[in-house]
Parts: sequence; C-alpha cells; structure tokens
Amino acid sequence: MATIVNNPAPTTDGGNGMGFFFGAVLLILFLVLFFYYGLPYFRNVGQAPQINVPGKIDVNVNQTK
Repeated sequence: MATIVNNPAPTTDGGNGMGFFFGAVLLILFLVLFFYYGLPYFRNVGQAPQINVPGKIDVNVNQTK
C-alpha cells in the first residue's frame, strides 16, 4: 500500500513589505530628530547659563513737558 503525504500549500500573510518601509522611515525620522534636538541638549546639560548684567543701569524717570 502506498503512503500518501498531504502537504498543504504555503499560506501568505498578505504582507507586501510596507511595515518594513514605515519602520525604516520612522527610524530615520527619529535619528534626525535626535541629532537635531537631542545632541545639543545633552551637550549643554552640565553647563550653567550665562547671564550678562551691565555694571550700570541708567534709568531716567524725569520727563520734560
């Protein structure tokens, strides 16, 4: 008697690679935002802000009529 092996046809999940494309675009967008905003922020974290105060302030409140 012959043995019959029934192999079902492979099924596809319907994916066409768009998930990979969107993931790559999001990763590139995240990297661009990180380099543009993140690195300057982390570079200036340990530094105190510089405040320039003039030595003399001339406030003239006398008004002539």
